Amino acid sequence: MSQQIQNTGSERRSEGSPYAPHTAADVEAMLDAIGAESVDDLFDVPPSVRFDGSFGIEASSEQAVVRDVSDTLAQNEQLTEFLGRGRYNHYVPSAVDDLSSRSEFLTSYTQYQPEVAQGFLQALFEYQSMLVELTGLEVANCSMYDAATALGEAALLAARVRSTSGSQVLVSDLVREERLSVLENYLIGNDMTVATYPAEDGITEQATLADHVTDETVMVYAENPTAIGTIQEDLAAVGDIADEHDALFCLGTDPVALALLEEPAAVGADVVVGDASVLGLSPAYGLGLGLFATREDYLRQVPGRLVGASEDTDDRRAYTLTLQTREQHIRRERATSNICTNQAWVALRTAMHVAWLGATGLVGLAEECVQLPRELAAEVDDIEGVTAPVYDRHHFREFLMETHRDAEQVADDLEAEGFAVHAVDEHRIQVCVTDANRHERSEFVDAVEEVVA
Repeated sequence: MSQQIQNTGSERRSEGSPYAPHTAADVEAMLDAIGAESVDDLFDVPPSVRFDGSFGIEASSEQAVVRDVSDTLAQNEQLTEFLGRGRYNHYVPSAVDDLSSRSEFLTSYTQYQPEVAQGFLQALFEYQSMLVELTGLEVANCSMYDAATALGEAALLAARVRSTSGSQVLVSDLVREERLSVLENYLIGNDMTVATYPAEDGITEQATLADHVTDETVMVYAENPTAIGTIQEDLAAVGDIADEHDALFCLGTDPVALALLEEPAAVGADVVVGDASVLGLSPAYGLGLGLFATREDYLRQVPGRLVGASEDTDDRRAYTLTLQTREQHIRRERATSNICTNQAWVALRTAMHVAWLGATGLVGLAEECVQLPRELAAEVDDIEGVTAPVYDRHHFREFLMETHRDAEQVADDLEAEGFAVHAVDEHRIQVCVTDANRHERSEFVDAVEEVVA
């Protein structure tokens, strides 16, 4: 037996990888069965983008590899980030890391199949319930990848539920380009278009929006807080304008901000989208958790999956995947989306963070997100050659500051001082401050004064 294993291992290693699951004989048999000459015939990769060479990686011991990787990572610049614009850093309690790393949660098993464990289903149900409480809407899921995919799904939902013959989605020109790009890609093939309306003085002005909404508009999208941190104070007017044209009102927002802002349901929002990973997850620059909540009227049009509470045959409380309107589970023509959640673990971390904060702690964190940018803007505004904030409004987490110097050059100079910021246009820089970088404010203000002078 041992000789057989040794021979099989040698045969696999002869193919180039000790981890290849198939022997050369296995591969040959499969190629014969499908009539292919070689494995390369199975891939339609243009020669211009094929890698046809050797990586030149020499075999090393584990200790040597760890040392090399550590040396490489040590070359990274350790910048203090004041970036914002969709990625926000809040302190994540150690309890979240510890509990979410338990083996019953941290598993390679996909936590969205019908046989998912009761404990995980309960955690997702709690997450959904938290969003329902924050938004005032009756239905929330945990299936969206990030805010951008949630926005795309909201637009498709609007097209399904609105009786208007229009196909235009109207969004503020403050929406980040990346989010807008995903939305446009979502609508390709669905005979829908995206149009923008201009923001005035940092927010959506009622009259400006009214001039742009038409009978072709199927959904109006606004954000609060906006991508530049400003707070829209009359959102109900936006909802009224959308409703007058039988368009869906989709609000992009943030779970921390919702602890202070008026409930989206109260201002007429039909759908709420955003990124919930601001709680429970440090900025991952790619990994997110799409927030998606809507009215009960649209329950059967919700993309992804919903976890519901029920009772088993012994009258015990039980949780179950209640609605799964994707084509793997229902007829293709009735599927609302083919989005396949893999965000369950992130939703678990968000639910843990919210539970750890509690209602009072969440409000306290939100109040900090108002107070900190106000104080920092006042400090940099005292610097000669700097105006902050650019818009005289309430801000959440972030604001724009204007300098007489070229913004890109100022950002580069601040980077040399150890700080990362966004240059928004020729003279404007976006600054984001939270509980995670608040202790570096003084050094940041000194650096701004140094580079702007």
